[in-house]
Parts: sequence; structure tokens; C-alpha cells
Amino acid sequence: MTETIVLSLLIIAIAIALLCVKLILKKNGKFSSQHIHDNPGLRKQGIHCVLDQDQEMRTKSKNAVSEKANK
Repeated sequence: MTETIVLSLLIIAIAIALLCVKLILKKNGKFSSQHIHDNPGLRKQGIHCVLDQDQEMRTKSKNAVSEKANK
């Protein structure tokens, strides 16, 4: 039982150390943003965050409703 706990803690410590390599070795190192809107490759392809897409659709549907009301 104790061996399992020690082994688990060792694996977790190694994983955390590997995740922090960029932070430790680079001057002013930081994690890159994982948000879709911060990724230039996805922006070039026209892929947006679901929140942005939802806002676009709500704006379009409000415009469609107001156009129908004006007719």
C-alpha cells in the first residue's frame, strides 16, 4: 500500500516537473494561452470560440426579427 502511494506521488511529481520545463528554463517563461481566440492558425481558418459564435448568431437573429417587424 505504501509503495503504491509513493509511486503515485513520484509519477505526479515527474509530470508536474515536465509541465513546468518551459517555465523554469526560459527567461520570463509562461504557459501559452489555450483559448481558441488566441490561436492565429484557427483564426486564419475562421474557427471561433463557441461564445463568439453564439453571440454572432444572437445578433443575426435579432436583426432578422427586427427586419420582419419593420415589414
